[in-house]
Amino acid sequence: MRLKYVLSEVAVGLWRNVTMTIAMIITMAVSLTLLGASVLLYLQVDKMRQVYYEQVEVTIFLKTQESSTAQRDAIDADLKVDELVDTYDFETKQEAYERFKEIYSAVPELIAQTKPESLPESFRVKLKNPDTFNEFSARYKGREGVDTIIDQKALVEKVFSVIGSLQTLALIIAIVQGVAALMLVINTIQIAAYSKRREVAVMKLVGASNWFIQAPFVLEAVAAGLIGAIFAYATLVIAKIYVFDGALEPLTAVLTPMPWGNVHLMLPLLAGAGTIVSSVTGWFALRFYIRV
Repeated sequence: MRLKYVLSEVAVGLWRNVTMTIAMIITMAVSLTLLGASVLLYLQVDKMRQVYYEQVEVTIFLKTQESSTAQRDAIDADLKVDELVDTYDFETKQEAYERFKEIYSAVPELIAQTKPESLPESFRVKLKNPDTFNEFSARYKGREGVDTIIDQKALVEKVFSVIGSLQTLALIIAIVQGVAALMLVINTIQIAAYSKRREVAVMKLVGASNWFIQAPFVLEAVAAGLIGAIFAYATLVIAKIYVFDGALEPLTAVLTPMPWGNVHLMLPLLAGAGTIVSSVTGWFALRFYIRV
């Protein structure tokens, strides 16, 4: 009987302040969507970092005009016995040109102005440990025929530093929206408690427990948090289908696929966050209005 009364009071409370309830749900949904997006971005970037670091290479570019067959053979012989090297390949001018055409296929004018002879030959080396680049570079830098040595890991880290900044920005926005949601929850609970102040006074006089009086108000906030979490999850699913797998599909060569498991993980995560935050906030707000 008590449970039925509490649930009926929750339904009445949500409907009585329907505009505030809708505003609370929308604010919770927006903040939880941003929170879920930031978590998904973190997981995705972490996965991309692992994939790219496994494929990262060191490129030894040879001088276009000055390198000779003897110099190339000497470097090749050293790479074969170098304990830092996992695998390596030699790329000819023609192979470099084919790669160039693939990369800049969208700019035919640039391809037309570029000749295979203008591109350098190179050794593309995969190190056993990418962190040993400085030691590897010291061995080959300055040798006859070597022009420059490029560490792809350094370039990848610059890209991920930018993405990391976007992660931080998304998290900050989510926190700001979360604070706004908390303030709205507090305001809604206070208005609901004030509108039922006479009923609360009567229940206190007849000996109703503090929990029994507070439960409907707290559950209103919890219900709003759960509904907001469901809307947030639905938004992330739509973004996965129509943005990541839709508009961004041409970038699948750069972006690693986002597994559905990560997206589905957001439902219990956001529901838990919305429930806990709403209930704690509601209980805190009621301490100033209901005392036994």
